[in-house]
Amino acid sequence: MRGLKLIERFKGTQVHALNPPDTTVVNSTGSSSTSSKLGNHTVKFIGSKLKSNKACSGSGAKTLLPFGLPRTDLLEPPIEPHLKSIQLVETLSNLYRRFETCSESEKSLVCIEQYSVLSSLGDPKLLRRCLRAARQHAFDLHSKVVLSAWLRYERREDELDGVSPMDCSRFVLECPKAALVSGYDPNSIYDHCKCYQERSEFTQVSKGDEFLALEEDSDICFRVGNEDINCIRFKIAALSTPFKAMLYGSFTESKSYRIDFSQNDISVEGMRGVDLYSRTRRVDSLSPKIVLELLSFANRFCCEDMKSACDIHLASLVSCIEDALDLIEYGLEERANALIASCLQVLLRELPSSLYNPKVMKIFCSVEARERLGSAGHASFLLYYFLSQVAMEDSMVSNATVMLLERLGECATEKWQKALALHQLGCVLLERKEYESAQCCFEAASEAGHVYSLAGMARCRYKQGQQYSAYRLTSSLISEYKAVGWMYQERSLYNVGKDKIADLETATELDPTLPFPYKYRAVSKAEERQTRAAILEIDRIIGFKLVPDCLELRAWFLMAIEDYGSALRDIRALLTLDPSYKLFNEQVRGDILIELLNYKVQLGSQADCWMQLYDRWSSVDDIGSLAVIHQMLVNDPGNSLLRFRQSLLLLRLNCQKAAMRCLRLARNHSSSEHEKLVYEGWILYDIGHREEALARAEKSISIQRSFEAFFLKSYTLADSSLDPESSSYVIQLLLEALRCPSDGLRKGQALNNLGTIYVDCGKLDQAATCYTNALEIKHTRAHQGLARVYYLRNQRKAAYDEMSKLIEKAHNNASAYEKRSEYCDRETAKNDLNMATKLDPLRTYPYRYRAAVLMDDQKETEAVEELSKAIAFKPDLQMLHLRAAFYESMGDMKSALCDCEAALCLEPNHMDTLDLYNRARDRAINPQEM
Repeated sequence: MRGLKLIERFKGTQVHALNPPDTTVVNSTGSSSTSSKLGNHTVKFIGSKLKSNKACSGSGAKTLLPFGLPRTDLLEPPIEPHLKSIQLVETLSNLYRRFETCSESEKSLVCIEQYSVLSSLGDPKLLRRCLRAARQHAFDLHSKVVLSAWLRYERREDELDGVSPMDCSRFVLECPKAALVSGYDPNSIYDHCKCYQERSEFTQVSKGDEFLALEEDSDICFRVGNEDINCIRFKIAALSTPFKAMLYGSFTESKSYRIDFSQNDISVEGMRGVDLYSRTRRVDSLSPKIVLELLSFANRFCCEDMKSACDIHLASLVSCIEDALDLIEYGLEERANALIASCLQVLLRELPSSLYNPKVMKIFCSVEARERLGSAGHASFLLYYFLSQVAMEDSMVSNATVMLLERLGECATEKWQKALALHQLGCVLLERKEYESAQCCFEAASEAGHVYSLAGMARCRYKQGQQYSAYRLTSSLISEYKAVGWMYQERSLYNVGKDKIADLETATELDPTLPFPYKYRAVSKAEERQTRAAILEIDRIIGFKLVPDCLELRAWFLMAIEDYGSALRDIRALLTLDPSYKLFNEQVRGDILIELLNYKVQLGSQADCWMQLYDRWSSVDDIGSLAVIHQMLVNDPGNSLLRFRQSLLLLRLNCQKAAMRCLRLARNHSSSEHEKLVYEGWILYDIGHREEALARAEKSISIQRSFEAFFLKSYTLADSSLDPESSSYVIQLLLEALRCPSDGLRKGQALNNLGTIYVDCGKLDQAATCYTNALEIKHTRAHQGLARVYYLRNQRKAAYDEMSKLIEKAHNNASAYEKRSEYCDRETAKNDLNMATKLDPLRTYPYRYRAAVLMDDQKETEAVEELSKAIAFKPDLQMLHLRAAFYESMGDMKSALCDCEAALCLEPNHMDTLDLYNRARDRAINPQEM
């Protein structure tokens, strides 16, 4: 299991049955890995053993747990490969100020720094916004090419069938042609994509015009070998200063009619091309081979315009990896900026698959390769930042990853860049068990100002047997800086007994989102034979943060108590999050373990699965629903509707990357065009392209009226402030959706959404009817809408009771407790909100409510502390805004401005925060007016 460092003490007959000894292979990036593909004979052998052992208590669990349960002394949290600021709010505030005050040419790099700081939060939408802003403010070809490819990679366009790497789906910031136009255009984000313009950027010269140009009288002849090429003297002279000096200066050639050019490394065809260019100023009609010859000629004779024309034309010809690999060498040799950029663009837009091409890696990985790119102006921190992130996602221990990170460090010029490169290289070397080298990297990163790298330094010391030294280092961190959760988590590794447990409890108190303390406490309970208590402990984090290794750990515990059905549920959910996940310290493929567990669990038919899905969806059991869908997809892997259902559940569980992968699979498996358009629309909607999503929905409806197309259109339109006319239109769309065939699960959602629109329009009776109809088909969440109707009718007790029904039915009910708090007295509301925080500490409303109550009671310091406690592990826009308002009311303008700037760094266009920021800034400038 990832994070569980199991050693070879578990070796034995059964271990080798699951993991044959000779399984080491080398992958395409140069790293060694362990293959654990069990053959069918092994599965059948273990399966027959499970069947024969059914009568023996505990024997099945022993067979399914060949490595035993994990041990506390082998548990470790990972060192995260991100910049982690110990003063995140202040860092974000500083970044916002710098962005607002720096020159236009510096803005793009500031956005990339924002990206690096926000990466630790793990919010894909925030990161995409940073990349879009960086691309929008990029000036040079190189930066535009890298950032447009990076944006495409983040959308994982490579996973969509039938989509070319050079396609940009009409997004101008990802357009490969727009990236090859230098300069900054502030309105570029609103332009049409150049890929879809009716006319080419370069209009072609007609053959007639070209013929006329060639008919002009010649007055000079260049001899190449035995051939004469007739040219026009003044036009050749106009190509460059050297030619002008040669043909009109004091050189003998100025008096000559015939000039011998045989020794100038140009062919007859090439010289004819020079003549053609001198007359037409075009190279479009020439073959690529001749244009390459002209490019070299232009460099030798300083013909800048000719070089530019050749460069741009050759750049337009690069369309695949083979072209790029062939032409980039010419580009580097001739310093052809556009050609190099075009070749790089193709290589980068083929990521991640191009990582496995050794010819591509040869261009980037070595010191010499970086120097060659650098000499042409195409080796940058930005380029290697992108490449190294892709490589790390693919493999943290490959040789390619190490080399790319080393090149990243060589390109780093600012302190944060050096800290990032060194810290990430330290993380990779730590994974490779090169502890001494990793320690040097972490130490250098900490000297560059990255405090979190000291945790990596302590870990390396611990791995080298210096436990006390590691303990002292982490203790000094806690005493020197304002303590955060990861500091106590790290020190717990080097502590013992009650002090270790105390550190873990403090870590959870400061940052309840850290998985390791829950895992350690759970395994500790399991070691004490309190397996059910261990399950309850790991349930605490799974309830609000779906982490694959926590699901795996719970599956281990469930197998230990022979609850195979629940173990199977967790493993199926885990493989939905990460289909390539391997269990038992990455020794066993998940599908193999599922096949083994199937011998212990009675499986139903596809119809039975639909019934199970209906029940689990209705009880808001999202993990259970994921497991059922995973089982159904084993029998029907091409079912796009089930893939779509997966994505809906994953989005509800805040697993956006996995959700988008499922949406892409749904789109790829679509059997019809109108269905494909709907899934493309949802993909576009989820990455923030609302207008494009709406267009896909409308096109789908024009082909065939369907529930999902109308639902998508209504959902997209409703995601904005609706006026009465717009609300009426959305209602009609939802009614049209309900008239189309669909199942109860989706119709329940449509009825719920329809009820919400009716409530917003003040039509409470119609809303109540919608919610009641939704409840009749077991759409349990409709209790929340019905409660709101009761509340608006001044039936507060009925609203409270309705939410109580949702709490009783829902498996995941933190949001229900939060919502019920609105319909009761202050003390009961406080209890409900405390329960909501206990179940899901990532929900921000409870913190804001408690802070507001404290502020009403004139307990200003306590109110700020309540918000600060949550902001420390979740710097949320609303909480930052509220704390800024508190600071303003307290007269602390400096702190108010800091919080506003941090909030605006997360969402630059948040109007309420902008108003508060401007007001606080005015008061800070004119304190006498306070």
